[in-house]
Amino acid sequence: MNHHDVHARLKELGIELPSAGAPAAAYVMSAQSGNTVYLSGHLAKRDGKVWAGKLGDALTTEDGRLAARAAAIDLLATLHTHVGDLNRVTRIVKLVSLVNSTPDFVEQHLVTNGASDLIADVFGEEGKHARSAFGVAQIPLGACVEIEMVVEVK
Repeated sequence: MNHHDVHARLKELGIELPSAGAPAAAYVMSAQSGNTVYLSGHLAKRDGKVWAGKLGDALTTEDGRLAARAAAIDLLATLHTHVGDLNRVTRIVKLVSLVNSTPDFVEQHLVTNGASDLIADVFGEEGKHARSAFGVAQIPLGACVEIEMVVEVK
């Protein structure tokens, strides 16, 4: 259970959640089964536009880390829209990260830390999650990072 107010924590971190995005194809942004909420993959965005590029080419690991953090903030916006109150979150269960990267780029895990660190910072112990980070040849719209999340709520 959260022992702190998630909204107050976001404010402390200087994070204002954007409006939740809309699906770009034939899917929904979130779906719930029982107490588990599944969030669709969110593309990294910068200045309201898809953050395009390939890690190991035009983008550095630090760029990717910031992109993953931005995707995590958008995931929280979608989660907030779905559950109505982020204080209903009892556990961030799993995060899956796809990193658009060159074949020789091997720091997908460090890129994904941008999202993982933010989630843990916002939710504390309940934000520590299982995860996977993959390097992929391409992501829709040329995005550099796409992240999905599985969350338990009360």
